[in-house]
This record gives sequence, C-alpha cells and structure tokens, in this order.
Amino acid sequence: MDQQASEPFEHCVLEFLATLSYRAGELSSYLDEIACGVSRLIQSDWSIVTIQQDGTGRVVASSLKLSESDRGFSMHGSLAGEIIRTGQSLLIEDARTDQSQNKLTGEYLCYLGVPLKTAHHQVIGTICSFMREPRQFTADEICTVELFADRAATAIDNYRLYQRQQQFNEALEQEVTARTEELRVAQERLIERERLAAIGQFAATIVHEVRNPLTTIEMGLKYAQTTLPAASAQERLELSLSESYRLKHLLNEILLYAKPQVTQLSRLKLGELLEELLLQMREMPEAIERQIKLTNALPGVEVLGDLDKLKQVFINLFRNALEAIAPGDLVSCEIVRGASSKQVCIQIHNGGDPIPPEILPKLSEPFCSTKPTGTGLGLAIVKSIVVAHCGELTITSTTEGTTVSVQLAIAA
Repeated sequence: MDQQASEPFEHCVLEFLATLSYRAGELSSYLDEIACGVSRLIQSDWSIVTIQQDGTGRVVASSLKLSESDRGFSMHGSLAGEIIRTGQSLLIEDARTDQSQNKLTGEYLCYLGVPLKTAHHQVIGTICSFMREPRQFTADEICTVELFADRAATAIDNYRLYQRQQQFNEALEQEVTARTEELRVAQERLIERERLAAIGQFAATIVHEVRNPLTTIEMGLKYAQTTLPAASAQERLELSLSESYRLKHLLNEILLYAKPQVTQLSRLKLGELLEELLLQMREMPEAIERQIKLTNALPGVEVLGDLDKLKQVFINLFRNALEAIAPGDLVSCEIVRGASSKQVCIQIHNGGDPIPPEILPKLSEPFCSTKPTGTGLGLAIVKSIVVAHCGELTITSTTEGTTVSVQLAIAA
C-alpha cells in the first residue's frame, strides 16, 4: 500500500476508534463493535473475538450472527489455540498453498489471527478474521487489527477487574450489614439487661416489703377460720385466703422474673428431654382429653442447657398451648433444623383461636396476658431463660393456630 493510499486508511481507522466507547457493564456490545469494525476495515468476510479459559475457547463477539451453541469450541488444535500458545499473530494468505500445519476448515481460504494481550502481557484471547478468497495483508492492516486487539484486551481486563471489584463490594456490604446487625442485637441485649436490672432491684424491694405483711394477714385469716364457726364467715375467710395465695404466687413470679438468670449448663439430648417432659404433661389437668404429638427430625441432637430451666420453659409453653385448645384437639411439637446449621428449633403449635395482631408483639413483655386470670409473667420468664441460653423466642399466630418457636444452639 503506497503512502497516499495509507493515509485514507489510517484516517478511517482513527475515525472508527474515536467512535468506540467502553463502560463497565457494556462489554458485549463493545466487543461486537470491535469485531464489526475489524471486518469492515480489512474487508474480511467474518471476524470474531474469542477468549480462552482452562483450555476452552468461546466466541464473545462476531461480525455475523451466531447461535449460542456455535460459540464454544476446543482450543486444542485450533488456530486460536496456536495464537494463544505462541503469543504471536498468525497469517494464512492462501490455505491451498500454505505449507504450515495450521489448516483452515470449511469455505475459508484466508485467515488473520491476532492475540489479545493485557497490560501484563497475558494472552487471554484472539481477534480472528476469515476470508473466502486468498489475499495478501499489508502491514497497516495487521497493525490495525493489533490496535483493535489491544483495545479489546484492555476492555476485557477492565471488565474482569470491575467484576472482581463488584464482588468485593458486595462481600464488604454483606459484612458491614452483618456486623451492624450484630451491634444492634448487642445493644438491644445490653439495654434489656439494664432494664431487667432496674426492674429486679425495684421488684425485690417491693416483694420484700409486701411479703412480710401478707404473711401476717394470712396467719390472721387462718386463725379466724378456727374461731369463727359461722358458714358465711368461713366462705369469706376461704375467699380471702385464696386471694392471699394468689398474691403470694404473683410475688414469687415477679421475684423469679426479676432475678438474673444464672444457668448451670450441661449437654442435654433434646429429644429425650421433651419425651420425658411430655409423659409428665399428659398427666396434668390441662392435658385431659387433649393430645400431644412429638416429631423429632433431628434424633440425637444435643444442646448446652440448664435442665431445670429448660423444663420450666417447655412446661410453660405446653401448658399455654393445651389451655388454648378444645377437648379432643391436638398440640404438636416438632424438633427441626434451626435458622442456621448450628441451631435447632423447637416448634410448639396449637390450633386455637388466633392471637390479635396488636397483642402478639407484647406477649413476652411483663404483665401482658391473654388469660383472664394470668399474671402475664409466664412468657416473660420463658423469654429471659431462652435469652440466657443465647437462644431466640418467636411467636406467630394465624387463623390456623399459634406457633411458638424456640431456637437453641446445638452443642459443638
């Protein structure tokens, strides 16, 4: 190509390169533009951009339309594989007279392949052009394709860097979210502990001040029972004594709730614990004419727990579930995998009336109860014990019934 012919060609190349614009996320269309630009500038019948990974090649851009099944190929023995192996451009001007071992297949007789090299001189793919008729390539045409290959390699390398940066950012965001959630939970637990400490100190003082005069009143009522023979007086005294007993029970529960939960941990087989507990529960008044069914999907699973306190938790939950259903109905208990592989979940379900949505979030708060004669401390005590075991208590209620879930850590 003479000097005068070279200048218009260089002008076309520069003009086309000036129109190319690459931004992360637009790699496919950018490489298609490069393949079409190469095909147009050197007047090839077909140009493609390929990349290779682990011995497999893939056509990522083509000047002609390709189906998805035609895009993958084996690098072994291919012209693109030879270019990537040597890192050098490959030129076949006439396959009929070419003496090299690199053979063209199909209808094409002429070939020009150029490696895609990153800034670190790593060969990651090729730009290949095919012609049906033999021809000779000028040095300018080869330089043009190499220039396009440099642009394509830079775009692919930048895209991969962008993808790695995106993955790093996503991982970082997840880590920040997880740490933020851990901090929020820790702050909530700290606030809850401070609140319980304040309540405990106040409750202990009140219980102490009330219990002494209550004992005196109870002794006086019992003495009056022995000295007042009238039936009407006995009825009133009996009612007064029952109320004093109820008040004493309330004081004991307040003291139990306010008292810090100190646990004595040991390895417990959860299935055996609940089976033994249900044998006892079936003899209680609340279980008369009602059924309890235990399903254990994790036989042999163990937790680190305080035996007496966990018994208190599940007796309370089973009693609540039994009281919520009619005679003949069923309470089901399931031991299943928890929210994570390191947790076990105990789900106790009853088919009673749904709990009103406005009450549901407050059920584990002190003095909130759906029972006419309830103290509202049972579930509050249950939650404090579960939290002391680093567990979680959740309650859901629909028209199909109420489910109480207890998440506990599996013993390592």
